[in-house]
Amino acid sequence: MYLDFYGFREKPFNLTPDPRFVFLSKNHREAFAHLLYGINNRAGFIALTGEVGSGKTTLLRALLGQLDADHHRTALIFNPSPSPRRLLWHINREFGVPTSTVAGSSPLDALNRYLLRESEAGRTVVLVIDEAQNLKIPALEQVRLISNLETDREKLIQIVLAGQPEFGQLLEKKELRQLSQRITVRNHLQPMDFQDTVEYINHRLEVAGGKGKVRFTPWAMKKIFRYSRGLPRLINAACDRVLLAGYTKDTNRITYRIAGAGIRDLKREKSSGPFKTRRVLIPALALLVLVLAGVLYFAGNDRKGSLNAPEPAGAAEQRVKKYPITPLIDLSQAMVAELGNLTESESARRAFNALAGSWKVEPVPEYPPGEPGKGMERAALDRKLFLYRFSGNLGALLRIDSPAVLEITLPGVWGKRFISLVGRKDGKLLVDPPIAGQKTLAFDELEKHWSGQAFLLWKDALNLMPKILTAVKGEPVKQLQALLREAGAYNHPGTGVYDPETRSAVKQFQSSKGIEADGIAGGQTLMFLYRSIDRFETPRLSAEKK
Repeated sequence: MYLDFYGFREKPFNLTPDPRFVFLSKNHREAFAHLLYGINNRAGFIALTGEVGSGKTTLLRALLGQLDADHHRTALIFNPSPSPRRLLWHINREFGVPTSTVAGSSPLDALNRYLLRESEAGRTVVLVIDEAQNLKIPALEQVRLISNLETDREKLIQIVLAGQPEFGQLLEKKELRQLSQRITVRNHLQPMDFQDTVEYINHRLEVAGGKGKVRFTPWAMKKIFRYSRGLPRLINAACDRVLLAGYTKDTNRITYRIAGAGIRDLKREKSSGPFKTRRVLIPALALLVLVLAGVLYFAGNDRKGSLNAPEPAGAAEQRVKKYPITPLIDLSQAMVAELGNLTESESARRAFNALAGSWKVEPVPEYPPGEPGKGMERAALDRKLFLYRFSGNLGALLRIDSPAVLEITLPGVWGKRFISLVGRKDGKLLVDPPIAGQKTLAFDELEKHWSGQAFLLWKDALNLMPKILTAVKGEPVKQLQALLREAGAYNHPGTGVYDPETRSAVKQFQSSKGIEADGIAGGQTLMFLYRSIDRFETPRLSAEKK
């Protein structure tokens, strides 16, 4: 109804999930990282809970979209059957497991044979069950039995159970203690905060083609946030109704008053029992009644002038430009165009070679098959370098001040893709390969697409690894003490003994770098030590050493 008025290509706030509109807030990215961690580390069972409308299903679909078909087999069960037998049949059907014709063979036997074949082929099988709070105890026990399918080395299937908070309460029942104990990765998806809510709204407006064509004032945003409590489904419902209110007022500036009127209308509709019944029985008639009621309501308010009343004090000076729309879609499309046609291995090879140039070592002509991280590790060792796997936020990575390969998530692209962070210039980040011909990206642009995983190279200039890990005295310890002294963490004579003073100095240095202070001089500690001492030439993102 309001599409042409605002210049939208499509409705920006549909309630049905659409991968083109996916927006991962801070909390969604955290939950996403937990899910990926559990699957990649073969945790067996992973649990995700969240309120109704918090974006669990959207997150699960995004997760499945990131698991490449070459290395994974996936199935999503939505609204699972409470019957254990029906549930197992449904799971087999989703994986394409045929009904067994072997006498005495059960559906569980057929699933076991399928899982063994996939394991031998090097593929990870992932089962995702959404709305798990609807499962009864016998069905959940059936799921636990499926998880028993394993080899001597590993679980044959990774199971993600997602549901509303009641699912977490269900797992606390005594009858399900065996299942609960097997869940090693858990995450509760929290609602979005105000800043993420603003970015979410702006993101959906932009994807629908409304960038710059409609403006929500900060007070309107706050009104929507208070109503929705940061839940995406409620945000969508509120914004859709608020845009309709703006349309009836013939304005593309959504104010606090307009937002309030739209939300009041939405609340009134939800609390109206007869209206609700009629909408179920005769949806077309109900929709017509609602539209007419909305038009009359807003027209009446227009005559009273209530919607044109001034906003709260100070609102006129505030504008949504405080929360700029990040050009996510354009950048996403550019990244997909640049990296989407590459295989996972080729993308990793190109990114590694960008780091190889920084370290002045030979590039990799052909990337070895297998998991990209392991391939990078082998390539690094072949060049007398070590690989350090980083997990965290972009700010922490930049503080290390080292070129790095970043793992990138792309909408609609299976598997992982990689891009190298090779420098900083004028507040921008230098990347390789260039994206759409641009070698620089803004901090927030890169952070939106980064999975939080990175790979850094470092050189053991004094060849202390791995002997320093077990040394209690001798020349390696003496060299370590000298490094600590140069780094300003050790002010004792070099005894060559890994004594309490040395361990304390290692802990002090580790704490100063924000790494685990365990007193053990492992690879991570050595990497930071070398980077702290000027005589060791190490590539940096910044122009000057720090």
